[in-house]
Amino acid sequence: MDRFDYVIIGAGSAGCVLTSRLSEDPNTSVCVLEAGPSDWHPYIHLPAGFIKTFHMKSINWAYQQEPGPWTGGRSIYAPRGKTLGGSSSINGHIYNRGQRMDFDTWAQMGNRGWGYADVLPYFRRLEKRVGEGEDIYRGREGNLIVTTMNWRDPLCEAFMEGAVSLGIPRNPDYNGKTQEGVSYCQRTIDKGLRVSGSTAFLKPAMKRPNVHVHTHAHATEIIFEGKRAVGVRYMKGGRGGTPVEVRANKEVILSGGTYNSPQLLQLSGIGSPDLLQQHGIAVRHALPVGEGLQDHYAPRTVARVKDIKTINELRRGLSLWIEALKWATARRGLLSLSPTMVYCFWHSGESAESSDLQLTFTPASYKEGVQGQLEDEPGMTVASWQQRPESRGYVRIRSSDPFAPPIIQTNYLDAELDRRVIVGGMKLARRLLKSAPLSPYYAYEDFPGPNVNTDDEFLHAATERGTTTFHPGCTCRMGPADSTWAVVDDQLRVHGLEGLRVIDASVMPRMISANLNASTMMIADRASDLIRGKAPMEAARIPDAAVA
Repeated sequence: MDRFDYVIIGAGSAGCVLTSRLSEDPNTSVCVLEAGPSDWHPYIHLPAGFIKTFHMKSINWAYQQEPGPWTGGRSIYAPRGKTLGGSSSINGHIYNRGQRMDFDTWAQMGNRGWGYADVLPYFRRLEKRVGEGEDIYRGREGNLIVTTMNWRDPLCEAFMEGAVSLGIPRNPDYNGKTQEGVSYCQRTIDKGLRVSGSTAFLKPAMKRPNVHVHTHAHATEIIFEGKRAVGVRYMKGGRGGTPVEVRANKEVILSGGTYNSPQLLQLSGIGSPDLLQQHGIAVRHALPVGEGLQDHYAPRTVARVKDIKTINELRRGLSLWIEALKWATARRGLLSLSPTMVYCFWHSGESAESSDLQLTFTPASYKEGVQGQLEDEPGMTVASWQQRPESRGYVRIRSSDPFAPPIIQTNYLDAELDRRVIVGGMKLARRLLKSAPLSPYYAYEDFPGPNVNTDDEFLHAATERGTTTFHPGCTCRMGPADSTWAVVDDQLRVHGLEGLRVIDASVMPRMISANLNASTMMIADRASDLIRGKAPMEAARIPDAAVA
C-alpha cells in the first residue's frame, strides 16, 4: 500500500495549486487522485474548443440538475471538468475575482483571515497580469497568466459605447480598485492557448520527484481510524476497475469541487444522519454537508443583427478555414477567443450599495439560449445575472453507489429578492441592446421578445430559458463550529474530524460577485500556507475608497 504525506482528491483548480505549493518542500510527498484522464485533448487547449468540451463526457462529468421551482420544469445541464485542471480545463477562461465586500462578508461570518485585505496578497501571488492594473491589486510574477481580450469587434465596441450612454463607465480593470463598469473581459489565455490550473501549476510540479499524479482514479471512500482520516479508497479505471488504497501520513485533502466533495463526504459517512441512513451508510459524523448550494442563474437576451457579420457566420465554411489559419500561424483570430467578450457590472436599482448585476456580451447567439450550440442566423447575446443570490439548494447522494451522479438541486430564484434582481437585469440587457450606438446593427429582439414588458412576463421568460453560469459553490461552507450550517472551520478543517480538509469552491460561505475560478485558486493558495504552518502573507494596505 502506497503512503504519502498528503493525498489530494481532485486535480481541479484547487488541487493543482495545492500540489504546486505543498510539493515545494522536497521532503514532502504528494499524491493526487483524478477521476478523469490527462488533459491531452487539443480542444482543452484551443480556447474556442470550449464549445466542444462542453459536452465531451470523456473529460466532463456532464451532470444534470433537478428541475427547480422556477426553472419551468427543466433539468438544467451542469458541466464540470473531469481531467487534469478540472473545470479550469473546460471553462470559459474568465478571470474575475469579485468585490471587496464579498470577502469582508466571509470574515464577518466568523472566518478569521479571509477578509479582502487578507486574501488580496494571495490573488497577487498567483497571477502574472499582462496588461492594465495597479500593482497594489495585481500580481506580475505568478504562474497564472491573465490577459485582456485582444479581439476588437465593432459590435463589442458599440455595446460598450451603449453602456456609456446609459451612465455605465468604462473600467480598465474590474479586478482592481472597483468592479463597476464595462470593459473587454480578462481571461486566462496566453498566446492563443488556454492557461489552466494544470498548465500553470500542476504540470510544472509534476517534474518534481515528490509529486505522484494518478489519473482515472475515481475516489470511492475516505478511510478513517476513529475520527482521523488516514487514506482514500479509489477505483483505478473507474467503474469495474481495480480497487486501490492509498494512505496519508499527514492529511487527506478533498478538492473534488462543489458537487463531488459533498458526495464523497456523504459516501464516507459524513453528513445528514437521515440521508446517510436512507442509503444504508453508517453515520460517522453528522454535519450539514451538501446544504447551501448557490449558483448564478442567467437568462440570455438575444437580438438579431443586420449589416454586419457575427461569430455565427465566421464559424462556417471558408470563413472558419481562414480563422483556423490565423490561429495556426499566429495564435490569433476567432479560435483564440473566449465565449464571452465584454463584461459589464452595474446596479439592478438605485437601492443597491454596489453592483449586484453582472452582464456579459457576445457578438453571437446560441440555440435555445444555451451556450455551446451556435445558431445559424446572426445574433448578439447579453447574459445577465444576480451577483449575490439569496436562494440556496443542496447536493445529496442518490444512492450508496459512488459512481451514481449526485442529486443537484440549486433552487434558482427561490428567494423573492433574486426574482426582483433577475428581472432588473433583463430590463437592463434590453436597454443596452437597444442603445443608440448599437442601432445600426440591431434588427429586433428575438428573446424574450417585444411582447414581454411586465415584471411577471420577464420573470416567466427567465424561468423558460435561464441557465446556470457554471459557478456552483457553498456546499461545504466555512464557518464557526457553533453555527448550524458550517462544514469546515476557517483553517478548512472538517469540524469534529482530524486529518481532513476540504479545499475548493464548496467552502465558500456565500456566493461571490464573480466567476469562481480565480477565488478557488486563491482559497487553495492560502490553504497551502495554513497546511504548512507558515505565517500568512501580510495583509494588504488598501485605500479606503476601494470597493473592488
